[in-house]
Amino acid sequence: MKLYIKPLYLTCLGACIAFTACKQEKKTPAETPASVATEAPVPVKTVAPITIEELKDSPAYADAELVLDTPKEIVQKTAGAMDFAFAIKNYELGALTAGPNVEKLANSGKGQHIHFILNNQPYSAHYEPTFKKEIPAGVHHLVAFLSRSFHESVKNENSVVVRKLVVGENPADTHQLDMEAPTLIYSRPKGTYAGKDAKEVLLDFFVLNTKLAEDGHKVLATINGKKFTIAKWVPHVIKGLPVGEATIELQLIDAQGAAVPGPFNHVTRTVVIKE
Repeated sequence: MKLYIKPLYLTCLGACIAFTACKQEKKTPAETPASVATEAPVPVKTVAPITIEELKDSPAYADAELVLDTPKEIVQKTAGAMDFAFAIKNYELGALTAGPNVEKLANSGKGQHIHFILNNQPYSAHYEPTFKKEIPAGVHHLVAFLSRSFHESVKNENSVVVRKLVVGENPADTHQLDMEAPTLIYSRPKGTYAGKDAKEVLLDFFVLNTKLAEDGHKVLATINGKKFTIAKWVPHVIKGLPVGEATIELQLIDAQGAAVPGPFNHVTRTVVIKE
């Protein structure tokens, strides 16, 4: 019987090859995903800053007049309906105001009108010169002025009527009215603004018994917390109001920035801005 004995080095070589092959079979490469999911970057929505700028290009109506043929103090012994019969000169109620601001601002389709403001509360708009108003008992401050169809007040010495109303028996003067004192009367903005009407919002007010100036009385406007000092009695537009509720605060201040005393010289209103 013949025995075939392999050389030792061949045996070792075979063992090494088998061992290496075994290890390579057990080795599993790390799994590499075919693709790595990445989130799309979230777009950053830029918020425009709130700004104000002067409104221009409105007809001046420098000779327009609003007249109320009554004493400066109107006395009525009972609370309730009071008749008002205004006369209008060089101005047409119910007409649309000419110029570009009709398209730019919130505009009344009923045309030009009277803003009727009692004790610096939100105005009522009147498109006829004669009307009735419910007036409660008390001593009241009435301001009425001509308004363009887009609610900008006509600002001249004859476009406004100011009266003291004394209504009821022995009414209390809770406002301690001084009809000759510097007085700020709020007008716009008012209500809800949507669409193009929300892009530029009219900021307007009336000042009585004073003039605004850099070295004199001014109006401090605070709009959603941002402050603006107004030293000229001209209309402005507010830009950049965000959707939601907007807070408008107006205050009459003196040359040193101190509040000017008066029952109506610091007022806060809210309006709603929609898409």
